[in-house]
Order: sequence, then structure tokens, then C-alpha cells
Amino acid sequence: MDAQGRGRADDVDPADQWVLNPNTGEYELRLAPSAAQSPVPGPRGSAAAPSRPGAPRGRTTTPAAPGRDVPPPRRRRGGPPEEPLPGRRGRRPVKQKSKAKKALLWTGGTMAFVLVAGATTGYFYLKHLEGNVGTTDVGDAAASSFSKDEAFDILIIGTDKRTGEGNEGYGDKGSVGHADTNILLHVSKDRTNATALSIPRDLIVDIPDCETKQEDGSTSVVAGQDGVRFNRSLGESGRDAGCTMRTVEAATGIKPEHFVMADFNAVKTLTSAVDGVEVCVENAVDDKKSKLVLPAGTSKVEGEMALAFVRTRHAFGNQGDLDRIKVQQQFLGSLMRKMTSGDTLTSPAKLLKLAEAATNALTVDKAIGKVGTLKDIALELKKVPTKNISFMTVPVKDNPAETVKATVVVDETKAPSIFDAIKNDVSFTEVKAQEKKEKAAVAARLKGTRSAASEVRVRILNGGAAAGSAQRQLAYLQTEAGVTKSDNAGNAEAALARTTLEYDPDQADQARRLADIMGLSGSALKPGKSVTNAQGLPAMTLTLGKDFKGAGVKLNSATASAPDVEKSTADKTQCAS
Repeated sequence: MDAQGRGRADDVDPADQWVLNPNTGEYELRLAPSAAQSPVPGPRGSAAAPSRPGAPRGRTTTPAAPGRDVPPPRRRRGGPPEEPLPGRRGRRPVKQKSKAKKALLWTGGTMAFVLVAGATTGYFYLKHLEGNVGTTDVGDAAASSFSKDEAFDILIIGTDKRTGEGNEGYGDKGSVGHADTNILLHVSKDRTNATALSIPRDLIVDIPDCETKQEDGSTSVVAGQDGVRFNRSLGESGRDAGCTMRTVEAATGIKPEHFVMADFNAVKTLTSAVDGVEVCVENAVDDKKSKLVLPAGTSKVEGEMALAFVRTRHAFGNQGDLDRIKVQQQFLGSLMRKMTSGDTLTSPAKLLKLAEAATNALTVDKAIGKVGTLKDIALELKKVPTKNISFMTVPVKDNPAETVKATVVVDETKAPSIFDAIKNDVSFTEVKAQEKKEKAAVAARLKGTRSAASEVRVRILNGGAAAGSAQRQLAYLQTEAGVTKSDNAGNAEAALARTTLEYDPDQADQARRLADIMGLSGSALKPGKSVTNAQGLPAMTLTLGKDFKGAGVKLNSATASAPDVEKSTADKTQCAS
């Protein structure tokens, strides 16, 4: 238990409470008591240690840290204990920098994870941070354990509860804490990318029945509701964060494994911990309701002003929640850049402030409330480059049931592809390594002469596309593309995620022509062996994969894997308008 836990911090910087014990070579927590403290007992059967001979008058030996006995001074063989030279004070041990690994807080506004990892002292400090974090038992909604080898989904929730000093002017008066800001964070299995999907609070959803844990250990089922705002999935009727997690799964088909919840204070304390973050607005802002005043262009905000920036609705766009979500995403990207900058990561003081601010602002499910799990999550998040963190919002449209538009519903023409991409761990950004590989494949396989379409011989297999796709593609190639020497070979032996074209090197000119017709990428072309068609002539094999969108629809890896949706990335500065 540390100074803060004992109520004895007295505004002391936590970093100054760790002192190197020269006799053990380890850092120990030394607490300066604010009131008279009981002496630390010595070893059983021993008397209180006297002052060292020759020590300056009025000084005593340094007391042992609570729970630890400091070994006696080393003795020279055959001689008395070493003493300072006459007339000189003993040298005070020099405080050295810890060799613990760099700590990292990767977060954004309502999202915050903390890492302070490394030596034994780092472990004890992590235990202190763990004590700062509030936990909620949400039953099977967060029963799965965190895995460092798999993709994971975490729901970040910002409540509108007016808790904390200076927050009376925000949120709904008397609110029990609704799900005001909601971000489903998906981190890819290979840690090359992440997607932060915002879920509007005014989205009309069906809230399922929800089993909640009571203080006495019993359970209670809160009845679900159909056709209500998403934000009612938390707080109302005793619903906890597990109810919000279940609502996300019902609405998107994506099951979050864990949740992180924070209140208004998170934005204020986190931005102050990093000495403010830069935001940009196209036009000057003077919002009387949020009291946000900013000049046009770039400004630095922290504390109360930062909270006003992410809470205001009347300064941007059509003054609705959807435009506020865009502003919040821009703010989160800026906060992430500041937190992962060298200025922050190389400053122990900032890291400690950041760690304290984040953990004090968080409530998480019990499954990730342990020190080791928080550390592992932070380490995995650290691997994701900011340029590959995509911010987007669930595609929505105005609620057709309303005359005066106040709520939205899921846009069924766009949203399913977004949900499927996240469920299938598809990146919404171009990962550098994949981009280089694709360019090399294109350069090697698509460069050269092309045969005439009438000379292309190809057999078509259905390898995961919709039923009847091979026959429809055959009809398109023969009647509209001029590829008359083609035939339907039925179903492939196994399903494929992506469409492929296998060919003999001698058929490369035919392969390039068919690639042009179908929009196949270089990586879809697979040099191999030819097969024999119905006429006994060598032919290529075209296998239609799950990415096949229909006869005559051109394919390429970018459009097939990443649905076209409005998005931004964490590495770029954008101005709110």
C-alpha cells in the first residue's frame, strides 16, 4: 500500500517516494510521515538501533521502509564499521534513474490504458495503479480472458454523470450515468492496425435483457427494451456496462470482450497530465453554453477547456451529436499523438502524472482489472502505429419514424460491410508491409504484353462466392468481355477468401488480359500449372473467392477488403468545422 493509499501523500510526487537502498541495490518506498508514526520494530529480540558513532549531532540512521529491515552497514574484515572521515558528513546515496522499461499510456479522451513495467519497483507501483482502478463484475459479458495472440475488442464508454469538481454544467442534471460517448476499439491480431468505431448515443437499438450483479452477490435481470436510444443501455433501471456490451453485440454482431468506462474528469486530468493537446478549428469559436472560446486555427487545450471542446455541440456542423463525434475523434487522435510523443515517453514525471490520472479516471471489468492484464493490454496497444489507427462512425441515417429528426438508425446499405470487416479482422488502412508486397507483385506479374480477349482460355470455379456466381461470371465473360474460350468447372475443393487466377508462365499474357478485365491485383495472379479444358487445350483456372462481388464487378484488394466509409487516422491533424 503506498502513500496515496494511506492518505499520507501530502502532494508529494510519487517518483520522489522511491529511494535506492545502497545495501540491497533495490528501490524502496520511503514515506515521510505527516504525523508522529510508530517506530518500525527491529528483528525479534533486538534493541532499538543506536545512532552511529561519529554521526553528526541530531541525525539518526535512515528508518527502514515499512515491512522491510535495512541490513546493517558492511564491516571490513577484522575491523569496526566504516565511518565517515573526521569533520565530514557521510555521503548521501545518489538517486539513480530506474532501469525499468518505458511506460506508456495509450488512450484518447475516454479511453485509457496504463503501462509502467520493468523491475521489482515497477511491479509495486503497478499494484498501486491497480488500486486506483475501479472494477465492475459484469458476469459473462467479460468472462473471456485477454490473449496477447489474438485480435481483441474493447468497448470504451464515457458517461454523462456529473461527478467530480466543476462538472455541474455538463451532461444531464441528475443523470445516473448514461452511455454518452461510445467507441468500440478493435485491435488486429497482428497488431499492425486498429479501428475505433464510434456508436452514436442517439442510435435507435433494441436493448436485450441483461443480468446484473448486485452488491450482495445475487443477480438481477433488467428487462430489455425495443426501439430506444443506445445511451439508455447504461445507468437506467440499474443497467451496468455489461448491458451496454450486450447491446453492442445485438446491434453490430461484434461481441466486445471487455469494457473501459470513464467520466468527465478523464479528459481534464489526462490533458493536464501531458501539458495540453493541440486542436484546430476552421472558424473562431465562442460558445456561450459550453464557454468554449477559441481563435481560428490551432490552439492548445487542457483541463476544463479540453472538456468544453469535446462536449460542445453548438460550435460545429449542424450542432448535432454526429458532428460532435467527429470533433471528439479529431481530439482523440491529437491526444494519442501527444501521449506517444518522445516528449512524453522520455519524461518520467509526465508518465507518472499520466498513469495516476488515467487509473483514477477508469472503471473496468474485473477480468482486466489486474495489474498483469493492464500491462499486457498496454504493451499490445503500443505496437499499433498511429497512422494505422482508423476512426469512423457507424453509418446511420435519419430515423424515418420521426417528423422532427432527433434520432438515427443504422444504414443497412453501408453498416454491414463495416461490421463484417471488424469481425473478420480486416484493416481499414494500408499497412506498409502489405503495400510494398502488393506493389512488388503488381510490378512483376502485370507488366508485359496482353493477349486478345478471344485468345484467353480459362476454367471458372466457385470457391466461396455466392451460389451461381461461376455461371453468371461465365456468361459475362463470353457475352460482354469477349472471352469466348471459357467454361464453368463447378465448385472448388476448398473455399478461398480472395479470388485467384492460376496460370502456367507461358500463359502470362492471357493472365494479364483477364486481370485487366476483372480488376485482379497482382497478388491474385498465381503462377503455377495450367489445366486441360473441355477441348483438350491448356487453360488457366479462375477461382472465385468470398471477395467476389458479382459478374462484371471489378475486384482489387483495397476495395474488397476495406469498405468505403468516411474515416480519419490518428496520425493526421484535422480542423473541426
